[in-house]
Amino acid sequence: MSTKVFVGGLPWHTSDHVLRQRFEEYGTIEECMVVRDRETGRSRGFAFVRYSSPEEAEAAVEALDNEEFDGRVIKVSIASTGGGGGGGGG
Repeated sequence: MSTKVFVGGLPWHTSDHVLRQRFEEYGTIEECMVVRDRETGRSRGFAFVRYSSPEEAEAAVEALDNEEFDGRVIKVSIASTGGGGGGGGG
């Protein structure tokens, strides 16, 4: 099982620090990153949190999925491990 958690529906102003504070309650965080637009630096409204164990990641998902965070209801799930990208068509 993955140790990486996807967090969606974040308020635009959420910082890495605030996110870490909320999620470290469920285990040791190895990486915590709000995804930002490359050009503007503005949050894209989602983040990834990587824990030191799959059990910690699962505990965070169970506790925080569909919970209120900083004024918004967030979606928390185990991050997919597949390669991204989409196909073109032909």
